[in-house]
Amino acid sequence: MAALEDVGYYCVDNMPVALLPKFVELPMGNSPDIAGIAMVMDLRERSFLSEYTSVLEDLKRKGYCVEILFLEADEQVLVQRYSTTRRQHPLSHGKRLLDGIRTEKDQLNQLRAVADRIVDTSKFNVHELKAYIIDLAQKSKKQSLMRINILSFGFKYGVPPEADLLIDVRFLPNPYFVPELKALNGKTQKIKDFVLKKAETRRFLRKFCDFIDYLLPLYDKEGKSYLTLAVGCTGGRHRSVTIAQKIYDHVSAAYKHTRITHRDINQAG
Repeated sequence: MAALEDVGYYCVDNMPVALLPKFVELPMGNSPDIAGIAMVMDLRERSFLSEYTSVLEDLKRKGYCVEILFLEADEQVLVQRYSTTRRQHPLSHGKRLLDGIRTEKDQLNQLRAVADRIVDTSKFNVHELKAYIIDLAQKSKKQSLMRINILSFGFKYGVPPEADLLIDVRFLPNPYFVPELKALNGKTQKIKDFVLKKAETRRFLRKFCDFIDYLLPLYDKEGKSYLTLAVGCTGGRHRSVTIAQKIYDHVSAAYKHTRITHRDINQAG
């Protein structure tokens, strides 16, 4: 569930299956920031076995895309995991843990038979399982689910601690020293023209965009959920704002979950 949350799914643990039809009608499912809805269901809910078939079939008839991901593991692996976590098996009350595991396996055989995908987690550690689930989720999406924040800032007010990637654009000509431009900010057309007309600016943007085009898919493949790309100049009002906007325009064309923040644009100078 944590892995699916990291790639943008809205997740609910131990959702009563009878409530699922009403839940999927909520408007959150239409939000562009939500990749899908994931419900974790098992035998902790007493009515699950008797109701899941009719509920899921009804959702499919109504046009919902429903997939069943069934997780399992070898008996001895499950015994070891329960011993490590010291959790009580929901069906082991008054009997051995292994008996509870076997009872659960028998009761879930029918669900396993109709599952869209069965994952044997026996040989996975927690990190490998998370990477596997993230990979499954991302392969089902046409666009990346990684959240990217393009952040402009001024070095004189401190480097943003949340930055994963940081680029210093203080090498570009500074409009601060042009009297008629000093009071403006990087969102205005005059500042954009001043910064972007320079040959070194255009060359830098080509090379840097090529770099992030190479780098971002690698972060995405690794399962990174959030990435902050910080662009800094001296005061955070002119050069960094204009360059951050150009980078945002480039990145957001391929990564729909991209936003831009100008941290220091309103600083006095």
